[in-house]
Amino acid sequence: MTYLNTLLACTLATLAGLAPLWAHAQGQEAQIRKNLTERLPNMTRIEEVRRTPMVGLFEVRTENNEIYYTDAEANHLIQGELIDLRQKRNLTEERLEKLNAIDFSKLPFKDSFTIVQGNGQRMMAVFADPNCGYCKRFERDLQKLDNVTIHVFIYPVLGQDSIDKSRHIWCAKDRVKAWHDWMLRGVTPSAASCDTAAIERNIDFGRKNRITGTPTTFTAGGARLPGAVPLPQLEKQL
Repeated sequence: MTYLNTLLACTLATLAGLAPLWAHAQGQEAQIRKNLTERLPNMTRIEEVRRTPMVGLFEVRTENNEIYYTDAEANHLIQGELIDLRQKRNLTEERLEKLNAIDFSKLPFKDSFTIVQGNGQRMMAVFADPNCGYCKRFERDLQKLDNVTIHVFIYPVLGQDSIDKSRHIWCAKDRVKAWHDWMLRGVTPSAASCDTAAIERNIDFGRKNRITGTPTTFTAGGARLPGAVPLPQLEKQL
């Protein structure tokens, strides 16, 4: 038998040995899906079931990217964080960061306006509602950043008044000034009309990409930062 034939025979034998293990794993995942669906009929649709580094523990991911943990028969459900104590890593946090990451280059920048501070080398995008108190606080903090380009996506999710203000800011001759006047100084944007389809597209984009709160920031590296994150944390990501 030639070397290649021997290698092929060994490879086939290895795959044959792995087949039962693969089938067993598939069976466990199917059982978890079945049991959870029957026992928690109101649970959001399950997108993925996979093993974790912890023996006997499985990760369950829903379509909303919620993470749960369960045993092989789905007799128990854990909602919380999985920590690797040896490596001092929050495995749940790392997993969510990966799931919620976004390709920065594919953001719909035509539906935003741009604020440049300093040389503008560092890039970020912010989805913000004009009536969001946290967004206003975050906007004040952003004034302290240097050498950054901020793409602002107006994202009105707090009611009709937010939509009205968003449209007026978008239709202003100077969007940046109108935005800062309102967010920093409380000057109500003047009524104006124009094509505001960009606002609707932002809302649609946010829903499709699970942007559930404001402000939500994305960095050029794809990281998603929900809420009015402290400046040191933002600086680290930038």
